[in-house]
Amino acid sequence: MLGQNTVGTLRNDLGSYDAYTLLSPINSTETYLLNNCGQVVHQWTSTYTPGASVYLLENGNLLRTGKIANNNFQFGGVGGKIELFDWDNNLIWEYTYTDSTYTQHHDIYPLPNGNILMIVATVMTEAEALQAGRNPANLTQGEVFNEQILEIQPFGTNQANVVWEWNIKDHLVQDFDATKDNFGVVADNPNRLDFNYINATNATANWLHCNSLQYNPALDQLVLSSRIMSEIYIIDHSTTTAEAATSTGGTYGKGGDFLYRWGNKAAYDKGTSSNQTLFGQHYPHWIADGLTDAGKIMIFNNGGARAYSSIDIIDPMVTTPGNYTYDNVNGYGPTNAEWIYTTPTNTDFFTAILSSGERLPNGNTLICDGDSGYFFEIDPAENIVWEYVNPDATNGIINQGDTASFNLVFRAHKFSFDYPAFTGKNLTPGDPIETNPDISNCNLLNVTENVLDENSIKLFPNPVVDYLTIEYTKSISSIEVYTIFGQLLSKVTDTKTIKFGNMASGFYLIRVNSEEGSITKKILKQ
Repeated sequence: MLGQNTVGTLRNDLGSYDAYTLLSPINSTETYLLNNCGQVVHQWTSTYTPGASVYLLENGNLLRTGKIANNNFQFGGVGGKIELFDWDNNLIWEYTYTDSTYTQHHDIYPLPNGNILMIVATVMTEAEALQAGRNPANLTQGEVFNEQILEIQPFGTNQANVVWEWNIKDHLVQDFDATKDNFGVVADNPNRLDFNYINATNATANWLHCNSLQYNPALDQLVLSSRIMSEIYIIDHSTTTAEAATSTGGTYGKGGDFLYRWGNKAAYDKGTSSNQTLFGQHYPHWIADGLTDAGKIMIFNNGGARAYSSIDIIDPMVTTPGNYTYDNVNGYGPTNAEWIYTTPTNTDFFTAILSSGERLPNGNTLICDGDSGYFFEIDPAENIVWEYVNPDATNGIINQGDTASFNLVFRAHKFSFDYPAFTGKNLTPGDPIETNPDISNCNLLNVTENVLDENSIKLFPNPVVDYLTIEYTKSISSIEVYTIFGQLLSKVTDTKTIKFGNMASGFYLIRVNSEEGSITKKILKQ
């Protein structure tokens, strides 16, 4: 723990993943890139608060959403704006998508081809909803919101072409009125959404509240999260727009119907509340190749009425990649998540809104407790090894020592030092965000204490492959290994040999400490 810190970095143990963290506080126009000690290594400034997701692209550009108030869509996560900044904070493209009958909200996703996916809420009028089979009792506001996914192709400085479209209103089923559209047996149509299933007594226009959209390039599939339905849906992105409005076509032959769903079997008459596994979740996404549990789906399970949060990992059953197994009796599996993280006293970890979790390259998991602006990292044994509290709040920057409040964050992401966006960039650490910061105990290398004679000590071999040996005629009290950025990785005592066989290739700083003083040298691990 770092002293009595209340904001910024609270903990930075040896087992933490040394990387850069991207955060864009909900009530701020700033986006920050921080090192593990909370020092700002880069920053972007917009005129809009986020609405709500932000992405750092491999070329160093920042793609972000912006919030534009819209009186016709008054729910959390409303955006309406997409902005693209270069590394130097120049706004190079922007796109406004908001009106009285539609608005972008919550999430966007940058596709490999340069296009952008975005979630859009559009108005279905009372007449349209009734014709689609909505029960009038479920039209308490005289309209209902359709959830739409658009793929746009940016051009110019503020324009885009819509090149693909999907709408939930094209994939409904209802058993309320046989004279209206979409009539059928709900349990026989698991690939469609019951237009009259009202979860948590929510019959408002915002009956779905989709809050996340992520993409799997290997499968060409999208996963969409509905917070109010407590379900996630996987759909086929390989379809044409025409096919996406039907139940045929595309790689998987089902058009725009659901390929898979999970979280709340009662929503398609394959279970009851006792079978529910998701509760107001956020950020379902496929774990990337090369990470622990690659290919599985990680979900921040907020908890809702359950009153505690968890990080869940599921591994959907498939016949072939992207073709999901369906049980006519029990619906889509698995019955439960295969890995669940929560705190020993589960009610100690609860955030009803926002939030994210992600696997890191060293096997750790980064967790964003969104409504507290609190990030923490756990190692594979579920020990907390890094903690950070966002100091940028609604009322301004929080002073170190003061209690944090109103410091919400939608998501947090960690990026490896070798992420392509950082190539050739100046990432010199600046001050932390908080005022009156204290990072004196953050395991940072202090190069001013090197007082040993340069010629009195030798490190070999350099480059090193397996073991590094220190040749010094006197005793060595300890040896510390740091990243090239000065972050402590390990410390050993009573030895003159360090094992490097399991370390990643690259440069490291080795600090040798003795009673006579210390010295720091750079070595290369091959």
